[in-house]
Amino acid sequence: MKKILLTLLLLYPNNSLSDSSLSFYIDKALSNNLKLNAERKAHKANEQEINISRGEFLPNLTISGTQTSSETFNRTDSSGTSLNDTNLNTEKKSINVEQKIFQGFQGYNLLKKSKLEVEKSFLELKLVEQNTILETSKVYFDLILKSQNKEFNENNVSLFERQVESDRARLQKGEITLTDLAQSESSLAGANAQMIIAETDLQNTRVDFEKIIGVSPPNNLETNYQLNIKLPISLSESLDLAKSNNLRLLIAAIDYQIANRELNIEKSKLSPSATLNYSKSETNQLSSTVDETDEEKLEAKISWPIIKGGKNFSSIKKSNLKKQESKLLLENIEKETSSDTTNAWSNFKSAESVLNATKAQLEAAEIANEGITLEYDSSNTRTTLELIQSRSLLLNARISNANAQRNFIISKIELLSQIGNLAPNFIKD
Repeated sequence: MKKILLTLLLLYPNNSLSDSSLSFYIDKALSNNLKLNAERKAHKANEQEINISRGEFLPNLTISGTQTSSETFNRTDSSGTSLNDTNLNTEKKSINVEQKIFQGFQGYNLLKKSKLEVEKSFLELKLVEQNTILETSKVYFDLILKSQNKEFNENNVSLFERQVESDRARLQKGEITLTDLAQSESSLAGANAQMIIAETDLQNTRVDFEKIIGVSPPNNLETNYQLNIKLPISLSESLDLAKSNNLRLLIAAIDYQIANRELNIEKSKLSPSATLNYSKSETNQLSSTVDETDEEKLEAKISWPIIKGGKNFSSIKKSNLKKQESKLLLENIEKETSSDTTNAWSNFKSAESVLNATKAQLEAAEIANEGITLEYDSSNTRTTLELIQSRSLLLNARISNANAQRNFIISKIELLSQIGNLAPNFIKD
């Protein structure tokens, strides 16, 4: 049976394991990223704050017990006559129930603050998740770009190697000069240097890929910069979405609400509070004359703190200043969000224009290089320097176009991040 299962696995491999799409690696990063997993644990811990705050509304139950042994000796009365020694073993059991009746809305504000903090931790988790998706997308397309650059440089080296061989033969025939051959050999050396740089860049990107995503990078990724992404159609729509969904802005707004609750908590400490306490105790062998006693006690307590050495008033002032600080930070992040969204939209439109320009540049460079190469190989109408220049222009055009494709798709993803719509399923079918 095991052999049959193994054969089926070999014949029908799991597509998800061999998948190399961006969505596949985003899923891997969301599972493996250590910072994101730590943020998930922090959110789970913050959720317990709600239960802790709710405990302020519930009664406190305490059960206690004591046992005391005492012995008295060398006792005398007022006339100096000796009295008998005594031994006394006392055992006491008690139960105490305390219920807070009113705390100046301190418990209410604590509960509201806890709920806000849980909501904030959830948004912080989403922010780390969003940044993980963005970083994964960047390193994914960087890996494609660096692989392309290496391929472009490999082809360039191969062309110059063939040119050097050809020029050596043509030099022997007297078709070119020694200077022409030297130019070809110099260009080959330069191409090899660029090749080394491209290989180093690719290796560094592979290291970053594994660090961010948590899995080894594939040897080959399909060169595909086309993603079906839903984007806003205008800057005004982008700004409206950012005001509603930008995670940094939402977190700042919650910080302001938390600061307001903290101020209310400090104010409530100046309010009167009421507590109801019920206790029941049972004592055995209370004294030499009393063997056992039971006691029940119900106590209502009202307290009103007036002055605590100025500490309470200073705490209120501190909380009020914190509230003002959070309000100013909120206003600042609102301005930053508007500015960053405008910049993201501008970068997106600019990247689109640059991509179109590099496409035209590449098409022209390919046509020019093809014509110059044919003329160089078939006659002496083109010089070696012209051929080298056309190949250099073609290589630069290819690299520029690949960079423009990468920058265009990343500008889309960054715009999504800015308006708060960068989620694991941001790629549409």
